[in-house]
Amino acid sequence: MTSFWVRSMTLVLIIGILLGYNSVLEAREQEDTIARMSAELETEKLAREQLETVSAAGSPKSSTSAYTDGVYEGIGQGFGGDVQVEVTISGGELTDVTVVSAAKEDGAYFAMAEGIIPNIIAQQSTAVDTASGATFSSDGILDAVENALEKAEQ
Repeated sequence: MTSFWVRSMTLVLIIGILLGYNSVLEAREQEDTIARMSAELETEKLAREQLETVSAAGSPKSSTSAYTDGVYEGIGQGFGGDVQVEVTISGGELTDVTVVSAAKEDGAYFAMAEGIIPNIIAQQSTAVDTASGATFSSDGILDAVENALEKAEQ
C-alpha cells in the first residue's frame, strides 16, 4: 500500500513539473510573438512616416543615376550572416527590393530592418538611416542593395 502512494505521488509530481515546464514554454512563445509583432508594427509606422515625409517634399531623383533595367541580385553581410536581395530596376529607377534570403538573421530584428526598404526605394539610394535596434541587419540589407546596384550601373 505504501508503494502505491509513493508511486502515485511521484506520478503527480512528474505531471506537475511537466505542466509547469509547458506553461513556461508557452509564456516564452507569447513573448517572442509580442516582440515580433511590435517590431513589425514599429517598422510599418516608420515606413509610413518616412514615405509621407518624402511624398510631401517630393521624391528626390538623382540625375546621375543610370541603371540598366532588369532584376539584379546582391549579397551583404548582416548580423547573422549573408543577406541576399533582388533589386528591380525599371525605367532607370529602383522600383523594388525583395529579400531573397536571410536565414541566420533574428526574425524580430530583421523585421525592423526591412523597414528601410521603402526608404531606399523612395530615396533611390542606400543613403538612408538604419533601423534603430537593428543596425547590423539594416547594414546587411543596405550592403546587399549596393551590391546589386553596382551590377545595374551602365
